[in-house]
Formats: sequence, structure tokens, C-alpha cells
Amino acid sequence: MNRVPRLRPLAAGSALAALAFTALLTAKSVADFGRTGPAIRAEIEAHYLGYAVYAVGRLAVAAFVIAWLLAMAGAAVQAAFLPARRRPAFAAFVAGGAAIGLGTAWTFARALVHEPGTLVASWLYDVAHLVRLWFLVEPLPLAGIGLALAGLVTLALAVLALRLVRAGRPWPAAALAAVPASAALAAVLPRPGAPPPAAGAAAGRPNIVLIGSDTLRADRLGLAGYPRRLTPHIDALAAQGTWFAETYVPIARTAPSITTLLTGAWPRRHGVTSNFIPDEATRLPVPALPALLREAGYRTAAVGDWAASDVGKIAFGFDALEVSPDQWNLKYLLRQGPKDLRLFVALFTHNAAGRLLLPELYYLAGRPLTADVGRAARRAIDRLAAGRRPFFLLTFIATTHAPFGSEYPYYTLFSGGGYRGRSKFSMTGVFTPEDIARRQAQGAEAFDVQQIVDLYDGAVRRFDDEVGRIVEHLAARGLLDDTIVVVFSDHGTDLFERGTWGQGNTVLGDDPSNRIPLVVVDPRRRGPRTVRATVRSVDLAPTLLELAGLDPGRLQADGRSLVPFMDGVEAAPRAAYFATGAWLARVQGMAEDHLRVPPLLELLEIPDHGTGTIALSAEGRRRIEAARDRAVRYGRWKLVRIPTKAGPRYALYDLAEPQAGDVTAHHPALAACLRRALEAWVEDPAAAPLRPDCGGEVAAREGARS
Repeated sequence: MNRVPRLRPLAAGSALAALAFTALLTAKSVADFGRTGPAIRAEIEAHYLGYAVYAVGRLAVAAFVIAWLLAMAGAAVQAAFLPARRRPAFAAFVAGGAAIGLGTAWTFARALVHEPGTLVASWLYDVAHLVRLWFLVEPLPLAGIGLALAGLVTLALAVLALRLVRAGRPWPAAALAAVPASAALAAVLPRPGAPPPAAGAAAGRPNIVLIGSDTLRADRLGLAGYPRRLTPHIDALAAQGTWFAETYVPIARTAPSITTLLTGAWPRRHGVTSNFIPDEATRLPVPALPALLREAGYRTAAVGDWAASDVGKIAFGFDALEVSPDQWNLKYLLRQGPKDLRLFVALFTHNAAGRLLLPELYYLAGRPLTADVGRAARRAIDRLAAGRRPFFLLTFIATTHAPFGSEYPYYTLFSGGGYRGRSKFSMTGVFTPEDIARRQAQGAEAFDVQQIVDLYDGAVRRFDDEVGRIVEHLAARGLLDDTIVVVFSDHGTDLFERGTWGQGNTVLGDDPSNRIPLVVVDPRRRGPRTVRATVRSVDLAPTLLELAGLDPGRLQADGRSLVPFMDGVEAAPRAAYFATGAWLARVQGMAEDHLRVPPLLELLEIPDHGTGTIALSAEGRRRIEAARDRAVRYGRWKLVRIPTKAGPRYALYDLAEPQAGDVTAHHPALAACLRRALEAWVEDPAAAPLRPDCGGEVAAREGARS
């Protein structure tokens, strides 16, 4: 038992085990090839064959390194406690193979409990297998096994190091001892102390922190009366500022909505009208808020997960970015590799090394990263506040985005532990555009609707907790009294209210997709104040510029500042114009005579094979624009425009009396007025009236309601 360990056979045997494992995994992955993202025409895919080989090879190298580290741990345990007198390399090979299996199984089980969305995102097998396994895994015993395995490996390395020291080989001993020592040091190192408060107030300009969650519905706030009380932190924050209860986005898709929010311009003016934009559209023709703030002396940064890829893709002018690469890029999707190889490597890349070396797996769509982004936001606050300039920070997280997966225990908060269906961890069958198109064509009867709603509500609670942590961090750093805090979303989502799900598919009903939560807290304007007049996300950028003491006119914005609402000097509604997004396929509830558009996936192209950006063709953009449903909401009134084969059809709704249906016949003058306003927006967004001149009927009814 006291024989001096021979490190070369140990390394060689474990490397051979890792190589064998990697070869088998890669062979199965290639034979069963299934990449992420939309299908692309065969002639385009053929152009990227060499890149696909490179992508698989890259992941295979990563898999080998991970497997070798696991195998080395197993070989170290074998060499320390069961040393082989003969054929030590073979013993290391066997022990290494066992360690790869055991380490992978434990990591898989841990992911199944704590972040099952990571598994489901790559799990193209029957999800029922994961559900059955979940009921066999208990968090506390799993944690105990992990500690025991880590302790065993640490003890083995210490035993081997001691033997090497006794044999007069201090340098190999030091190398072995460095592994557990560095891990222990990382665990006990103190966190950096609080930096001095930011100079925002002294410089005459406040800091600005935006915290957003993709697909967060406005009606989920406790302020809005949702019975589950999902948002205690946001509600408490809103009590210090202004809650805009009726805020609308122009297109309920991430790229157009975020671009509108940061430029104050309508989508047809800034040019981002879908998520699939060509490279030239990322260079905006209008100024953006981050760039203008930077010119005014602000330090600007953005952090986010896979939902924030558009923030990095589009040239908004941030100084620093910690967000996903472009999710709609064929090279990026190819680098995510085939499913089995992707699944194995993704298990071990939920860490800083994974983010730096394999961002395409760290930012895998569907992987819950709320805690990671929250930590990144707090680190960014510390960095930005350490300077002598005010700062602007955008935090954008996919917490509430489909498939509505979240970390433990949030995905169990409302559904309970007894549910055994395929949507146990997240909404199933929505991990490729083709799957989404198929599922959106199905009715509510094809889904576990209550479970999906429960998952969504758990995700809302998860986001609220992260908002609480970021706000508490600002307070702990002494920054809260000098910082404007905004909570927002890019859009909401339909949850089967009209028989379908998803965002931007319809403008009918009470707008769960196009209405967003918006809370603005300026410490110089103490709340609570509730604004129930209709306002627009296009109004936010000029608002923030004015609150920062800068001229909103520098934005060339279509929106108008909301500061008069915050000061209580404006109360009349503004006209909110919006349209549907680009449909992946025909959705439930679409009128039979609706103007048809080919499935979205048939309209995609890659204009530049060098960059690999997936974009809509010019013909696709033209046909989608022609087929969009459009609406204008003005207080309690909404006029809807549906393009049909026979021409556009209009309907006026009084949302205070939704059961009344189309009320055009009762209010013809109002319908005609709103129709003129909507048509003006369709023809020239910049010419759309802020408040259509519809006579006294709107004002009288709005006054009666308030």
C-alpha cells in the first residue's frame, strides 16, 4: 500500500479510457446526428460540411478533456488505495472508465434535480424516462454522495502526494497537492469588499439599471391582482415609484421589441421587424440609448443569457457585453453539435470555464441561467460603481421564456411533486422551430395546460427573487438612492386563452402578448403612483434620457417621455400601435379567409455564408408585412385590422365590456377615427398620431372609468 506511485502509467491508462469513451460517444452522436436550430435548405447545409466536421471535432476534444479529468480522478483513487503491482496502466484504464461512468451519472442526476432544463434541451429521447428517474433521485442523498466522492478523490491525491514526498519527489507531489488546494482556496477566498458609491448623484446624473425577463406577462404582477402573489419584490419596488399598468410593445418578438425599447423608434423605422435579420440590419439607422448615454459620460454594460443574444448582435453602443452569441446563426448552431455529444459536454460547462471556452453550450437555449445572470449583474454593478462616472446596466434573462423551465425548487412550487407527465420540467416539444410550428397548430387539448401555467408561474417567482437580490445589492452598495431602476419585459405570452400559446401570434383578446409589465423607480420621484392610461415601450428610451438630464430629442424617437405621467401632470391615454410577429406556421384561431403566408422556415436564407447569419429573404419580409394582423389600443378601445384575401377587415372592441364583441355599429365615428390612425401607422409609423382626434367620446368614457 506504500509503493511509490508511477504517474506515467496512471496518466496513460486514464487517457486511454477517456479516448475510448470519447470515440464511442462521438461515433454514436454522428450516427444519430441531430443539431439545434431550424432546418436549412440542403444546398446551404452542404456549404457548411467542413465547418460541421470542425464543430464535432471541437466538442469531441472538450469531451475528451472532461473524460480524462474524470478518469484521472478514478485512477488516482485506484493508485492510492488499490495499487496494481503489474500492468498499472491497465488498472488505471479500468478505474478511469469506472470514474467516467460514475462521475457522469452523478452529474446527470444533479442536473436532473437542479436544472432539468439543461437535460431536456438536448434530450431528444422520450422525456418520460427522465420523469421516472426524477422520482428516484433525492436532493440530500445526492449531495451527500457528491461530497463523499469529492472527499475520496481529495484523500487519494493527498495520499499519493505524501508517498511522493517520502520518495524524494517533491515536484510531482506539489502538482498533485495543488488540485485540492486550489479548490479549497477558491471556496474560502473572501469576496471583494463593497466599492465606494458611484458618482452618479455628484455628477448630476443618476445611474440607470434595467432588469428584464423575456416573455413576462403584465398580469402576473401582484399589483395587477394575480392571486398567487408571485412578485413580492417587484411589488415592493413599485411602491417606491411608478407602475405603468397598460404598456404595449409594437411587435411581440424579442429583437424588434428590445430595439424599440432602446431606440424609442417604431420597428419599421429602426429596421428590426423580426428575429431573423440580416447583418446590415444590426447597424441601426437611428441613435440608441446606450450609445447616447455613453457619449454623455455614462459607463454602459449589458448582461444576459441566451435570450439576450440580440442585445449583443445589434449595435446599441454598449461598452461591455456579457451575453450569448447570436442564437440565429448557422455556425453557432453547428458548434452546439449533435445531441449526445452536446448533452455530455453541457453537463460539465455550467461554469465560468464553460462560458469562456464553450459559450454555445453554456448559453444553450432552454438552459436555466437566472442565478448566473443575477451574479453577473451584481458583479457588473460593482465594476461600474467603482468608477467616477454614472452607469447604465441592462440585465435581460430568459427566466419566463418558453419552455418555462427553471431551477430547483421553482419548477415544483405550484405543480407539486406528484405530476408525472411529460411537462414535468418544462413545456415539451418546443426545442426546434419545426416542433414549435407543429405544436402551435395544435389546440389546447394537446397540452397539459395547467402544468404549463404552473411552470410559468414558478418561473415568474424565480425572476422576482432575482430582482430582489439585485435591488438588495444596490442598497448594500449604497447606490439605490442614486439609481433609477426599471423592471420590464420585451413581450408577454398567450397561455391558451384563445386556444393557442406563444407570443405575437394574435392581436385579438386582452393582449397577453403585446402588453408588458413596466415599473420605473426614480428615487427623486417617490411613489407609489399607478398609471392606467395606455402607454408604449417606444416611450421608455426618451423617458430615461429625460430622467438622466439629457435632451430626449437626441434620440430621433417616435415615442414621447413618460415623465409627465410620473409627475402627475399627464393622464390621457396614448395610442398604442402593434402587430403580430412572423408566424412559424398557421396558428389556432386564425380566420379561414386570413391572408396566407408560407411557413416561416421556408422563407429563411443565409445571405452571407461567411458570417452564417440566418435571415428572412426579401420576399419573405414582404409577404410577412402584408399578412400581419395589426391593432391600435387607445384607452379602453381597440381597433383590430385583419388582412384577408378580400382585403383588410376591421373590428372595434370595448375592452371594458369584452362580451359585447365588435361594437363598430354602435360607435362608427370612433371606429373610423381609430382606423385612420392605424392606417397612418401602417403607411408611415412616424406620422401616426400620439392621440387620435376622436372627439369627446374617448375622454368621457375614460374619465368615467377612472
